[in-house]
This record gives sequence, C-alpha cells and structure tokens, in this order.
Amino acid sequence: MKLYNYFRSSASFRVRIALNLKGLSYDYIPVHLVKGGGQQFAAEFTAMNPAALVPVLDDEGTLLTQSLAIIEYLDETHPAPALLPADAVGRARARAIALAIACEIHPINNLRVLGYLTKTLGVSDEQKNAWYRHWVETGLAAVESMLVGNPATGKCCHGDTPTIADICLVPQIFNAQRFNCNLDHVPTVMRIHEHCLTLPAFADATPMKQPDAE
Repeated sequence: MKLYNYFRSSASFRVRIALNLKGLSYDYIPVHLVKGGGQQFAAEFTAMNPAALVPVLDDEGTLLTQSLAIIEYLDETHPAPALLPADAVGRARARAIALAIACEIHPINNLRVLGYLTKTLGVSDEQKNAWYRHWVETGLAAVESMLVGNPATGKCCHGDTPTIADICLVPQIFNAQRFNCNLDHVPTVMRIHEHCLTLPAFADATPMKQPDAE
C-alpha cells in the first residue's frame, strides 16, 4: 500500500491511525499542501484525485479517496480489529460521532477554506482564527453532548476499544490545540483524546512523528 498524505492533514491523520490499528504497513508518500502553491494541484496528483485533496490510498493499483471511505474499506478488507461496533445501533452511533467531526467541523476549517477567507475575502489572520475557533468550539460542544452521560461511552467514544469515532476525534483535537481553541467545555472529549494517545496506533500517527513533519 501507498499512502499519499500530508503530516498535518487531519484526514490523512485519520487514515494513518486506521492503518496502524489494523497493523498494515504502507509506503508514506508526502504531498505538501503549501510548498510551490500546493503539490496536491500537480497534474500527477489530480490524476489520482481530481478534488486535489489528501489522502489517497493506493492499494495495489486501486486508488481510494476520502478518509472515511478509506477507513471503511480497510475495515471490510481487513476485518480485525474491527473499527465499527458489532451491532447496528453501535455502528450508527460511532458513525454519527465520526460524521459530526468529519462533516460538520472539519470541512469549514480546512486549509483551502482558511486560504479562501484570507486570500480571496481579505479577512485578517485574527478574523480567520476567530472563525476557526468558533466553529471548532461549537462543533466539539455538540460532540461532547453526544458522549457525556451516554452509557455507551467508555474509555473511547463507544466502549473501550477504538472505533471510527475516535479515529476522527483525535486529529480534530490536534488541530484545535494548534489554533489555541478553548477546550475546557469538552472534558469527555479530552479524556478520550488523552486515552487514545496512550495507544501506539494513535501516538505513532501524530503529525510530528511523520517523515515530512516540519
């Protein structure tokens, strides 16, 4: 397998965690999202993913995009350990938490959106950071409400073993901390984040441990 990704990309971070949890080895191929105007826009890369987004997983010539689709593909092709609960209700809950992060928080705060705010709309860095913090803090408050007091919440988002929900949660917290978001209002989220980082699959996938880290 080859993983085209960027050390700081939260979507790439998710797939690295999933690959680690599955114990799957892969070739790490960096795609710098800033240098030279962004290597993701090069013709060679857009031939693999016309959306010009990381990550892309090349599994023996099969090209896969979108982090959650890749994660579920890995779960279907390498079933153990499972990244989704065994029961339908549990799977729906884990997916709902994952999607609350991957679809509600992340898209309006990723690099291309922040770049549009500053380069096209002309907002200041201070305004851009305020935008980021508002949506992340609001979104994580919703995730906290999904977790706190729910008997299905354990050491992880759902039970005591990592699922797709935790795979999405940890990278989002890394980005939130990078932008100095207030996280005091999400103690359950932070407890789960800290627990996951005690697990090698998560710790080894963190941005600063990647070969292209700056």
